[in-house]
Amino acid sequence: MSGSEGEVVQFDNVGLRYGTDREVLSNVSFTLYPGRFYFLTGASGAGKTSLLKLLYLAQRPSRGAIRLFGTDVITLPRERLPAYRRRMGVVFQDFRLVDHLSAFDNIALPLRVSGVREADLQGPVSDMLDWVGLANRADARPATLSGGEQQRVAIARAVIGRPDMLVADEPTGNVDPEMALKLIRLFEALNRLGTTVVVATHDVHLLRKVPDSLIMRLDKGALSDPTGALRYPPRRVGAGE
Repeated sequence: MSGSEGEVVQFDNVGLRYGTDREVLSNVSFTLYPGRFYFLTGASGAGKTSLLKLLYLAQRPSRGAIRLFGTDVITLPRERLPAYRRRMGVVFQDFRLVDHLSAFDNIALPLRVSGVREADLQGPVSDMLDWVGLANRADARPATLSGGEQQRVAIARAVIGRPDMLVADEPTGNVDPEMALKLIRLFEALNRLGTTVVVATHDVHLLRKVPDSLIMRLDKGALSDPTGALRYPPRRVGAGE
């Protein structure tokens, strides 16, 4: 697959196996373009989470090539990987909140890591808490939050820094349908600002909620292309849209 300037992600014949087991991903090739909204779908066990791990650099492939933001990340020294991870927001299935931090401080964490002054945190974090319906839970620790509330904190933390790419693994799995739609609208708003969004979901109803989205479907580790996601050209993004 040939490359072009401005691609966010490029996979070329990527395979992944754990230990000596058979490959969980086989010959996966695709390109993700700036400012597009992608759904990754497939049955349980199809390999969605494994593919996302490769995307956010938590796993190296067994074979093939991966370029992220124009850089070959397979040969990149490990000490340089954090700089690329900071350009991504990730929503994990198991949330990965920091237990001893409040909801406010969990959401503020990416901003603090990037050097935002404390005086400039209050407004953005409070706005995000309000958006995900947790304005009255700002001081709550994760252990006192329900699964759905923890999910919303994790999502707020992932998007608050307006990352170049958002990767979300079943982000609506622990919330009711009304909140699920609200969260998808949040992802859409971020997407309109130029962020490339990748949402893994088994919920086929969500696929129809974002009219301009592209769908990548995994089946037993192989990728299919029902909406042209693997060959769709970049669209213009920015203030003019």
